[in-house]
Amino acid sequence: MDLKTGLSSPVIADHLPTIALPAAVMTFTTPTSFPSPGLCLNTTKKIPLPGKIEEVRATGWLDLMMASSPTRKRQIKDVVSDTQADDVDLQYHNWMVDYPSALTSFEAITDLAGSKRLALFLDYDGTLSPIVDNPANALMSDEMRAAVRHVASLFPTAIISGRSRDKVFDFVKLNELYYAGSHGMDIMGPVGKAADSNGVECIRSTDSQGKEVNLFQPASEFLPMISEVYKKLDESVKDIDGARMEDNKFCVSVHYRNVAEDEYKKVFQRVTAVLEDYPCLRLTHGRKVFEVRPVIDWNKGKAVEFLLESLGLNESDDVLPIYVGDDRTDEDAFKVLKASNRGFGILVSSIPKESDAFYSLRDPAEVMEFLRKLAAWKEQST
Repeated sequence: MDLKTGLSSPVIADHLPTIALPAAVMTFTTPTSFPSPGLCLNTTKKIPLPGKIEEVRATGWLDLMMASSPTRKRQIKDVVSDTQADDVDLQYHNWMVDYPSALTSFEAITDLAGSKRLALFLDYDGTLSPIVDNPANALMSDEMRAAVRHVASLFPTAIISGRSRDKVFDFVKLNELYYAGSHGMDIMGPVGKAADSNGVECIRSTDSQGKEVNLFQPASEFLPMISEVYKKLDESVKDIDGARMEDNKFCVSVHYRNVAEDEYKKVFQRVTAVLEDYPCLRLTHGRKVFEVRPVIDWNKGKAVEFLLESLGLNESDDVLPIYVGDDRTDEDAFKVLKASNRGFGILVSSIPKESDAFYSLRDPAEVMEFLRKLAAWKEQST
């Protein structure tokens, strides 16, 4: 399936309240000890680097922190000329030659879909809700909720987020969806073929609507370690003004969106100092956030594959998966769909970015418009 001919799509560098489910669904067996070394990938403890090399390494991270989530045009206008702002528009326009708008390309998308069954996967922050200074305030609008509910009534739909699964559910409040939290390390999905993966069995139960569901948690043995690291990181950065910690169950987020730029180095140093003693954990970077995750072969792309298999759609040629997301972690899902040449990613961004997505949308408002058009097309075609 040739989604877009002549497309060159380089890969991006780098890389909440409680769900209303029965207690049996939310519980799991917590091990009394940390994971054995055999469960970790590349777990040899790192030898401290010489001073100059370590300084270069830190500088690379700081450059990444400075470049993270660049200023949008409406903010740029306060500090640059109209000519410079027009240059930003021109750069974005040129970028869209390789990543055309999913709205202006909507007819091409529906022609590709034809009579195929669509499966829809959505990120949350920056996709269904705006990026905000305080992550706890990343609320989706009632209009967006209605749009998501509508498409979920027509297509299998899942939200795959870096946040914990219960936090995402409390933001979205829709029982019609499937949810994957902690970058896919905590999945509530349908009961299907995917009884286990990577040797980890699913927990079968029922949700609040009485529907059978599977819980898949491939990193459950890391929970005591994640809890311990969260406490240490919280203590380590608590004196840095603007730094915010977030416990996302199977991963830990250190937000620095409200930290002064001259304090970025301090944030990086504090975080990496804590992680020196945890070779089974790795540090990744998102939009003004550091994320600490277990070193296992699992990500949002793997979560998409798992959900497709659970839905009984993985082996079918008449399925078109679509993934909509805005962050680096969504690239794993874009890559999976691109590699299989059966679906595509839509990158939500108001600035040019290299990506493995095929199409683009500027912001959550355009995401909502796209979801509405998708629902209208489906209803008209049936």
